[in-house]
Amino acid sequence: MSRNHVSNSDIANWAAEKVNLPRDKASEYRQQAARLRDKVQNYLSEHPDFALRKMLLSGSLAKGTALRSLNDIDIACYISGAEAPQDISELLEYLAERLRKAFPNFSPDQVKPQTYSVTVSFRGTGLDIDIVPILYYGDPNWYGNLVSQQDGSFLETCIPRHLEFIRKRKAAQEVHFAQVVRLAKYWVRNQKLENEGFKFKSFMVELILAKLADEGFVFSDYPEALQHFFTYIAKSDLQEQIAFTDYFSLNEIGIHQEPVRIIDPVNPKNNASKLYTDTQAYAIVEAALSAGDSIDAALNATTKEKTIYYWQKVFGPTFNIN
Repeated sequence: MSRNHVSNSDIANWAAEKVNLPRDKASEYRQQAARLRDKVQNYLSEHPDFALRKMLLSGSLAKGTALRSLNDIDIACYISGAEAPQDISELLEYLAERLRKAFPNFSPDQVKPQTYSVTVSFRGTGLDIDIVPILYYGDPNWYGNLVSQQDGSFLETCIPRHLEFIRKRKAAQEVHFAQVVRLAKYWVRNQKLENEGFKFKSFMVELILAKLADEGFVFSDYPEALQHFFTYIAKSDLQEQIAFTDYFSLNEIGIHQEPVRIIDPVNPKNNASKLYTDTQAYAIVEAALSAGDSIDAALNATTKEKTIYYWQKVFGPTFNIN
């Protein structure tokens, strides 16, 4: 494959400028999350009736796969399930009420229950922190039940193991695994900008790339890694079940009959893609086919102008190389 006009280093440099969340911003956001956690924990020391057991940074910021466009942070809030309301709306109001007390200087609209979380908005930075309640029943590995964003039901999860799962893949391919995840997520972001109905959640992207990494594919060449990702989606038609054995054996996986079956690596009963229809899967496959064709064309283009044109079909107009 030719690299005459846009090299692997060019893509890495562009990603550093346009795709990746800068380190100083990531540090600032983590500090903001830590201050919130400390504030809540100080409140708890004076109000032991709030059955909070643990607060953990989660999501892309915690995994180190956040995009520059990040505008909210996820924090998992473990609450004693024996003492907290079991009704979802009551649980969220229970959490919001105590957060308001922990932040008495905040106006009511800065602490708002959402459908599945409570959002705390910081006006100074413009940053939102989504606090996701997890009902905790004493499991030593910190399994608990969160409100599923897919259908509003309670779903067993384990935030420490989710983070550990990604860290393991990052450690096996330092820099490159996380970078390819960001590039693939940026491609998804561009697809959503072009097609409002396009769905492909980041967790599914991470798990597909984790599968390819576990099979031994080396991610250090970004065009080849992306092409491998798109080729897998196109060839499999997203009909192949994806599962991992970090925390359970394959025979523990139940029967999942949904069109797309990407199994949560910490919960064999949870199909992370269970709500995706055949139509939505087809749209992902078609988009992957188009992206793969564009990368092929970029790698075989005879001029820099044409090369950049084809890469822009993958990443959108922000892609450019001086």
